[in-house]
Amino acid sequence: MKRTVQGLLLLLALLSIAADAADRPNPITRLEWQYGPQTAKLGDQAQIVVPEGFAYLSAAETKKFMELNENTSSEGEYLVAPQNLQWFTIFRFDPVGFVKDDDTIDAAALLKSISDSQTAGNQERKNRGWTTLTIKGWRFPPRYDRQSNLLEWAVSAKDDASNTDIVNYNTRLLGRTGVMEVTLLTEPEALDGSVRSLKDLLKGYSFTSGEKYAEFKSGDHVAEFGLAALIAGGAAAVAAKKGFFTVVLAFLAGAGKFIVAAVVGAAAWVGSLFKKKNR
Repeated sequence: MKRTVQGLLLLLALLSIAADAADRPNPITRLEWQYGPQTAKLGDQAQIVVPEGFAYLSAAETKKFMELNENTSSEGEYLVAPQNLQWFTIFRFDPVGFVKDDDTIDAAALLKSISDSQTAGNQERKNRGWTTLTIKGWRFPPRYDRQSNLLEWAVSAKDDASNTDIVNYNTRLLGRTGVMEVTLLTEPEALDGSVRSLKDLLKGYSFTSGEKYAEFKSGDHVAEFGLAALIAGGAAAVAAKKGFFTVVLAFLAGAGKFIVAAVVGAAAWVGSLFKKKNR
């Protein structure tokens, strides 16, 4: 993510132009979008059914998308979204091993950890010429479904430059050798509807054979942390507590996973560009 604040402002300006701007080149729609219906691989560990009306980006194209929106990216991220980009979700598998789901979640302590990580991460955002973020609180606190091995929570934040609200809904799907991280970005007022749509989408998600949580076998690698650490940043958060590269890891654990985007909220305009591209 080498984009400057000026680059993001240019993108925002493009998104505010009226319908006649649909004929102008746009970096988002010039990505190599793949359209449903199809089954898309999410690395070697999982796949998802991309239904009609949805689009998918490969790892290389997802990296470009993230950079256009001033987000740090990791290898192996995949984007799936409705074609009007009313919301989008990022999938990334973290091969941390089998995460035991028997620990207690202290929501208040975790929120403080997330906020502290974001404060440290804001220095890195400043270094990159990006706006800083302030954690506001839980949109809803963490909850875990043992039947589906699914952990979910939502955090609200504020863009300090524009004073606009941002919300990220997070899901962690536990597998045998690691965790599929799923992050949804949508407008705060649209969260409930977007989460319902994502959960419908996740009905088409599956781990590949041998990767399911229930397929754990004696001798498999077991992660050195549980559910609470997944919320605080996973392995990066654990390493930071041990004193290894604390500032960098705090950035990865906090700011690095809080996603922002200029395209959400411009659904009608972006959607019209997708339709034109598909003709």
